[in-house]
Amino acid sequence: MIDGLVAGRLMGEASRRVDKAGRGYIVARVLARNKADEEFIVNVIAFDEAPCAALVALRDGESLSLAGGLTPKVWTDKQGIVRPSLDMVANRVLTAHHAGHKDDGDA
Repeated sequence: MIDGLVAGRLMGEASRRVDKAGRGYIVARVLARNKADEEFIVNVIAFDEAPCAALVALRDGESLSLAGGLTPKVWTDKQGIVRPSLDMVANRVLTAHHAGHKDDGDA
């Protein structure tokens, strides 16, 4: 697994799941782009409370940044074109909600 940082936009809503042992986790998909403006789908899973809460607070299309372990993958689209994707186990999530909009008068 590769330690990575990914910035992009949430695709759809994050969803809660429960494993066989009854532990909850969150899955989401993020659309990210590289310097060449190529799109990558990042399949995200989060287990810890903070990243889970951050992901479910977001709505479709909202921007976010993620830190965690990355695993490169490929998938084949309907036209038979092989495309890259990434799987990420997110341990940190940063959004505009977290950055806050503190207005203390200092510009």
